[in-house]
Amino acid sequence: MSSPRATHRSTTRSSRRDVLRVGLLGGLGMTLSDLLRARAATGAAQQPREDTSIVWLWMQGGAPHIETFDPKPGAPSEYRSMVGAVPTSLTGVEFGGLLPQLAQSAHRMAVIRSFGHTNGDHLGASHYMLTARDGAGGSRVQTSPSFGSMAAKVRGVSHPVTGMPTFVRLSRTISFDFDQPLWLGAANAPFDGTGQTLNNLSLAVETDRLADRRRLLRGIDQLRRDVDQSGLMDGLDAFEQQAMGVVLGDSKQAFDLTEEPDATRQRYGPGLGEQLLTARRLCEAGCGFVSLNYSYAPKSSDTPFGWDMHLGPSQAGAPPMTSQLHAAFPMFDRAVSAFIEDVAERGLDRNILLIVTGDFGRTPLINEYGGRDHWPAISTLAMAGGGLQMGQVVGTSSPKAEYPTSDLVGPENLLATMLHVLGIPADTKFTDFAGRPKYLVPEQAPPIAALI
Repeated sequence: MSSPRATHRSTTRSSRRDVLRVGLLGGLGMTLSDLLRARAATGAAQQPREDTSIVWLWMQGGAPHIETFDPKPGAPSEYRSMVGAVPTSLTGVEFGGLLPQLAQSAHRMAVIRSFGHTNGDHLGASHYMLTARDGAGGSRVQTSPSFGSMAAKVRGVSHPVTGMPTFVRLSRTISFDFDQPLWLGAANAPFDGTGQTLNNLSLAVETDRLADRRRLLRGIDQLRRDVDQSGLMDGLDAFEQQAMGVVLGDSKQAFDLTEEPDATRQRYGPGLGEQLLTARRLCEAGCGFVSLNYSYAPKSSDTPFGWDMHLGPSQAGAPPMTSQLHAAFPMFDRAVSAFIEDVAERGLDRNILLIVTGDFGRTPLINEYGGRDHWPAISTLAMAGGGLQMGQVVGTSSPKAEYPTSDLVGPENLLATMLHVLGIPADTKFTDFAGRPKYLVPEQAPPIAALI
């Protein structure tokens, strides 16, 4: 597949597709400026970089920081990784014992061992992690815009050449979503890459229909009705623009994994691998922010625990934590390492930043049931690419991985780092519902210094 990023650099050249687009717009009584007005209104002119993307891999429930990237093999048995440790490609650095493939990609990664916050509630912590604003009280009501919506607000809702939505969600969290735009405007909500929304990408404009204005209008009207049913009328103009970009652009092709060689699909594997391969293709097609969730649900239970591995009475019937980890990590290890290596081999590691994190970490001390409880003081965080300084461990934790001992990093610093990669100034601000100016980054927190 040819690179849309390269295509974007030569947009001044006329092409048959451009002629078709202008003709279709004229047939609908629209001009190109009409089509792009929503993008202009979102402040796209502020966006200094259009060739970078974020892939946000969320581990709902709170993946254990000890069994992932800080195994503490020298700690007492009731603290250290219950699945052992494995040496990495970085001298003296070890990962959890079930991540052998990621361990060999460690030189392409930055692992933050001093990342944490103060909210131990799933809802509150998720809000904090997905918006950089503490969700104190655990309310299900989102009060601050999501990261992906920030990218869409500044860049515009769609790529101007390919029609690819700027913010795409490939999978939802288990029970709640804090990825809405709020006062940034409904147009900047995530494009849902699943279900009927993705099916709408099949609204093809065939040659024998180009003169049939009525049928084309009916197709656009159907997309309009979908917007109405979602209660997003205030974002209609931008959604219409996004829909037109999808219809006339190359977005559907980016979602089609059959265009990838069999060897590549095999390398990534099923499930999470397919989602990450799709994420890479979306980024190549101009998507600015892709979010996806990997939460393991034990087959022996109908309750989706995700990474919330307390065990005990609240999770009666769940397999032992070690069994859950042995079931969950192989797909994670294979898919994430494949993504990191594939992106690097394609020369896209300066353009695409992968972030792996979750609500919070797990208690360093294994509880009486053989599980780990909520622990926000240290959370799992690993990154790869984005043109940042990779091949390092940032910060340190105490000998039992209880708390950070140097270079404390919080969600605000993570957001500032993402905006740095996207080329969005940290002092960017917009007006909220009450007419008050709001900075995207709380208190203009700095990015993670070791990575810049």
